[in-house]
Amino acid sequence: MIKRIVATACLALCAAAPAQQDARHIIMAPGATKWGPAPAALPAGAKSALLYGDPAKPELFVMRAWFPKGYRIPPHTHARAEVVTVISGSGVLGFGKVGGGRNTHRLTTGTFMVTPPDTPHYVTFDRDTILQLSTIGPWTLTYVNPADDPRNKAH
Repeated sequence: MIKRIVATACLALCAAAPAQQDARHIIMAPGATKWGPAPAALPAGAKSALLYGDPAKPELFVMRAWFPKGYRIPPHTHARAEVVTVISGSGVLGFGKVGGGRNTHRLTTGTFMVTPPDTPHYVTFDRDTILQLSTIGPWTLTYVNPADDPRNKAH
């Protein structure tokens, strides 16, 4: 009976998981990263590189983002959990709907973090910094204060 329950649970999880995208083996050397514009949801000045998947589709994707020293992302949330590793650089991550709060954490090279969905947070970088982000799309970034959203600014 227990074996049947476990087997049923495994089948249900497999059915609920996103379809595997590609059976190709992917290896990317550190110098092969192709940087381009960051997503429009981020303030000007950042760059990004899509390593795997498509952030617009309901599938796993991996993206790197480069932020210059002094770059700030105001309080915001994401619809899905984000798994982030600091590849290089440093900054401060804070939690809450208002920047500058006491619930902050230092980010240094090698830091690993998981931010649950719908958790208000903000970040400021004190050195040029590269983050690697893994999550399931479609990727969203919703600012606590809509006036902070660069997509709402006049061009």
